[in-house]
Amino acid sequence: MRNYKRLLYGVSLFLALGAGCKKEADDVQQKPNPPGPVTANTFTNPLLPSGPDPWVYQQNDTYYYTHTLGNRIGLIKTKAISQLGKEAFTTVWAPSVGEPYSQNIWAPEIHQLNGKWYIYFAADNGNDVNHRMYVLENASADPTTGTWTMKGKLTPTTDRWAIDGSVFEHGGQLYFIWSGWVGTNDPGIQQIYIAKMTNPWTIEGDRVMISRPTFNWEMNGLVNEGPEVIKNAAGKVFMVYSASGCWTDSYSLGRLTLRDNGNPMNPDDWIKSPAPVFATKAENNAFGPGHNGFFKSPDGTEDWIIYHANSFAGQGCGNARSPRIQKFTWNADGTPNFGEPVKINTPLLRPSGEVK
Repeated sequence: MRNYKRLLYGVSLFLALGAGCKKEADDVQQKPNPPGPVTANTFTNPLLPSGPDPWVYQQNDTYYYTHTLGNRIGLIKTKAISQLGKEAFTTVWAPSVGEPYSQNIWAPEIHQLNGKWYIYFAADNGNDVNHRMYVLENASADPTTGTWTMKGKLTPTTDRWAIDGSVFEHGGQLYFIWSGWVGTNDPGIQQIYIAKMTNPWTIEGDRVMISRPTFNWEMNGLVNEGPEVIKNAAGKVFMVYSASGCWTDSYSLGRLTLRDNGNPMNPDDWIKSPAPVFATKAENNAFGPGHNGFFKSPDGTEDWIIYHANSFAGQGCGNARSPRIQKFTWNADGTPNFGEPVKINTPLLRPSGEVK
């Protein structure tokens, strides 16, 4: 996400660290190797030079990609996510001036629910304290066409600052998950909340907090955000989220696991991994990897993660964050194994079944 108040905080923090830390950062910020030779069967990360908060939704062998553009929402429709650099955005929605959601449009996600398309996004009126979650609807078969209409603000009983919204279904119930503040006007701690939904644009009742920063690796900025759900082949539910401040290189991915037969609305039924599951790899030019999503290869045989990261230390929450993808596997206990961020500019095999 692009929280400029927190970005300013991050700048101040780095200045306070002194010349010794500056030299260390300068040593790390070496120019990466140029891209290796790419063939018809390979690609290199990053996919685009800029793309904070990347998101992919898969419909059979078609993929819809989006990321934070700030003043509008755009989609790329493609058969090959690894080839995003050859595609262009179609702007599908832009707000009218003067609305509560006219500015700072962050982290859009597109989902298909009950035969219609929905885009969830965070926005405000120019004042960060007013950030809330909103949802658009489109009944067209192709979400890059037709009309997107504003369905409104997603509001639990306790209406507070909110960003990074997503949805998932479990046991026949639709849930909304997001990152928010406890209070009304103090950034404080960002926590992950969940609420039931009566339909794709309406929250039922109040929010329940299911995760807050508790381990040391989450405390560099006191942030839990960007929650995303993935299920394994047996239907076990995992929530992968971003921890620590995006203005730090400590930004990383954590994981919550829903207990077998657990209730998603019960915080005690979510078990937090004690260590990050995906973190900075300086020698691979991957700093602060986070804000992820998941998709399958076109032939359905491979699992892939999409995320953003910076290529150099100290680049923070801005547009230097670039989208990257890599294949991941599953551990013997059924948990996802993301490995470590792969080295940029290094040829990787394209997702299996991608059109050449």
